[in-house]
Amino acid sequence: MDQQLQVFVTVAEKESFSRAAEELHLTQPAVSQYIRQFEEQIGARLLERTNKYVRLNKAGEIVYHHAKEILALYTKMQNLVDDLANKASGPLSIGASYTFGEYVLPRIIANLQLTYPDIQPTVTIGNTATVANLVASHQLDIGIVEGKFNAARLIVEDFAEDAMVIVSAVDHPLAHREKPITIADLEDETWIVREHGSGTREAMDTLFKQHGISPVKLMDFSSTQPIKESVEAGLGISLLSHWSIKKELKNGDLQMLDVKGLPYHRKFSIVTNTPFQTKALEVFIEILRTKKLLTTLN
Repeated sequence: MDQQLQVFVTVAEKESFSRAAEELHLTQPAVSQYIRQFEEQIGARLLERTNKYVRLNKAGEIVYHHAKEILALYTKMQNLVDDLANKASGPLSIGASYTFGEYVLPRIIANLQLTYPDIQPTVTIGNTATVANLVASHQLDIGIVEGKFNAARLIVEDFAEDAMVIVSAVDHPLAHREKPITIADLEDETWIVREHGSGTREAMDTLFKQHGISPVKLMDFSSTQPIKESVEAGLGISLLSHWSIKKELKNGDLQMLDVKGLPYHRKFSIVTNTPFQTKALEVFIEILRTKKLLTTLN
């Protein structure tokens, strides 16, 4: 059954019997036979076939979604059994929200590889909601996220705190203001913000709500780098993680505004979906928890 699942998933993703056969090192008739037998076992046609394409139908979409979870669980099961006799090694799929994934995780991965060179990490960067959902569906071994998310199927552990500050261009009128700045003073500014679903956007919305302000002009971006570029260019101001702006502050490209009530603090969490962990996952979580490492990052 696992071979049939793998063949089905590959055909669905390649949208071609011939490309799937090449990927799996099988003949095209063998791939067709696997799909035929699999559809017979399921009791429904799963793929729409024409001379131009192969696509999932409604039943196929349902089976594909669950097949991905089953294959991920099968791989995890095999890794757990292998770990009983072996040292930490093998694949480790890591997901992280943008701030942590882009500005903190690379150094942690480097630390991991120095100590455990046989671990093979792969990294997926996405907003908090996306990463949490991928962990819940067994497509990632672990996620590192901030803010609110659906934790119904997840094991959650807070492990680090982040400080968020408001930044502007260095020549912004507020950048060198002597009078203390309040959040209310910033209501008429253009705010450069992340998309809904990201932890950074949630933190910003929470800050607005706490201080009772409703900025009239928001510009949305899907990642932090273009936000920093936009702020530097003078398009507006933004609330960003101190981790993400260290270089810009050091180089004098951005100015941190001295605003009453800030920095805004938020927690980062480790999310997993099973108490059974491979050795690779165990040692990675231990590195995340290491107080020395976290102190270095703060």
